[in-house]
Amino acid sequence: MDRPRFVIEASEAESMAKQSDLSLLQLLPTLVKSAQSLARAPISNFYVGAVGLGSSGRIFFGANLEFPGLPLHHSVHAEQFLITNLTLNAESNLKYVAVSDAPCGHCRQFFQEIRHAPDIKILVTGDNKDAKNGNLKEFESLSHFLPHRFGPNDLLEKDAPLVLEPHNNQLSLISNSISKIPNGISVSVSDDLKSAALEAANKSHAPYSNCPSGVALMDSQGKIFRGSYTESAAYNPSLGPVQAAIVAFMVGGGGGGAECGYDKIVAGVLVEKEGAVVSQEHTARLLLQVISPKCEFKVFHCGS
Repeated sequence: MDRPRFVIEASEAESMAKQSDLSLLQLLPTLVKSAQSLARAPISNFYVGAVGLGSSGRIFFGANLEFPGLPLHHSVHAEQFLITNLTLNAESNLKYVAVSDAPCGHCRQFFQEIRHAPDIKILVTGDNKDAKNGNLKEFESLSHFLPHRFGPNDLLEKDAPLVLEPHNNQLSLISNSISKIPNGISVSVSDDLKSAALEAANKSHAPYSNCPSGVALMDSQGKIFRGSYTESAAYNPSLGPVQAAIVAFMVGGGGGGAECGYDKIVAGVLVEKEGAVVSQEHTARLLLQVISPKCEFKVFHCGS
């Protein structure tokens, strides 16, 4: 069974649209159900799919993730998944989004971390028919969904890098200790995990707390997946680095199978600042302990 796809390259997207006699924008809502099928919502049984078109012409999928046994705020919203997917694939901008249900306030706020966020166009496919004449509804700007925005411009300098823009937090490890990774995997892989987590921390968007962090996960095949902490100006919609790494695990086909079972995660490393006022250690450890109890988890500290 082929593993799920989370990115459609620009040339293929154009070909799909042409074959269906559609424009790229008309193609987006037709893919939402496919995005919904990627969702993991064992608590709510409410499956959300989001499909975004980047400035490169590529199409990206996002879906909601829930983790039984954990508080609901550990969940990943479909729009957060989508934005993380764009970040993982170095997409520079998000132009259009088709989503199965209206973005909640949490997600409308999370979108604000993207440059020119009010101009992002959104179509809600769950309410996609005009009751009077049956015509497809038009994409509407994010400013329609969130008219009185609070965001980076209220707290940051105008030229501060935002989500989807290059970040280099200039961090380096301050711990020389080497962790032993289980299941017979060599110590050198532990170094690779540390390096990957440090790279993720250096790409972290954490301008409000100045507490960047990154997580690297390794599956049973030795493949590594990185996730960077992403903050929101409103704080609560921020996405932890372990959740971002789980998105990377899914997008990258972690475990080598179609289901991407979390139990295939065998090792994880968090890199964050020592004594950070926003520490990811305890919440990351808890999440990994619940979804993959055999995962060996280590924390290393960094400084600038």
